[in-house]
Amino acid sequence: MSSSIYGDITKIETTGASEITAKQDKLTEKGVDTSHKMMATDLERVNKYKALINKVATANEVDPAIIGAIISRESRGGNVLINGWDKHGNGFGLMQVDRRYHDVVGAWDSEEHLSQGTQILTGMIKGIAKTFREWSKEQQLKGGISAYNAGTKNVQTYSRMDIGTTGDDYANDVVARAQWLKEHGY
Repeated sequence: MSSSIYGDITKIETTGASEITAKQDKLTEKGVDTSHKMMATDLERVNKYKALINKVATANEVDPAIIGAIISRESRGGNVLINGWDKHGNGFGLMQVDRRYHDVVGAWDSEEHLSQGTQILTGMIKGIAKTFREWSKEQQLKGGISAYNAGTKNVQTYSRMDIGTTGDDYANDVVARAQWLKEHGY
């Protein structure tokens, strides 16, 4: 399912990972290929949750590749978590729901957690769609992915939506990872 009610991830233009994000894996190049390499590194870990991802994606009418890509970006498939938490103790679970803004639910790797993260994402996409009615579904989807990281108020223009996100590349990196997943069974 490349297309969902929120748009088709394969139709979104993306610049991929920034140099800041690339440094996580000691990669010296930025861009789409770097996002693809990072997703490939995480694929085995993310695939452990594929059945849950598909179930939650179907229930929320979201492309499962987007959920998988967010899991890769946020927690490297769970690899960087300590008892389900990020190193600062604010982000929880595979999708890194921030306890400063949300009451976290479920175990860090549970269906309940993935549902919560996905519902936060769809809420962000809807918020961007309401603000930017003139944008295409794909532009709104990309804006919602950016907002998942930095909030809807951070998205002010299409071309600069990632300024202020982690690594200044959040949506571009997640989109590139999701596109790679589409080519690899999602």
